[in-house]
Amino acid sequence: MPIRREHRGFYPIDWPQLSAVIRFRRAGGRCEGCGRPHLQRVVCLSDGRWWDAQAGTWRSGRGRPLRRSPAVDLLTEVRTTRVVLAAAHRNHDTSDNADANLTALCQRCHMLHDRPEHQRRRWFTLFRRKASGDLFRGPYPS
Repeated sequence: MPIRREHRGFYPIDWPQLSAVIRFRRAGGRCEGCGRPHLQRVVCLSDGRWWDAQAGTWRSGRGRPLRRSPAVDLLTEVRTTRVVLAAAHRNHDTSDNADANLTALCQRCHMLHDRPEHQRRRWFTLFRRKASGDLFRGPYPS
């Protein structure tokens, strides 16, 4: 995931190299959450299950092989996505770049990992907008 311009100062200067070490040397080019391969097109279902072409099996959203193939309508439920790995901070602290705090995640796992933080920011943004509306336009009608 690209780093927003206003957040770049929180990351170290060598972040691209550090990220590459985590994603490719340690994780071997696969998501550490579900095992999806970097820069590959993956067939997936809406609930996170995906087809691992290399192993020839369906996998769960956490990367575990499924015992049975899912019964799905191939025309409506199946889609393809291109997997891109990103280095993520487990504790959401961008100044803590210890090896144990960094993990390589695909887009889906990264969004699931960051979901509580995104919800917190969303609440804060809505609260701030409402407060500025109260300040400049008066209280909202009930």
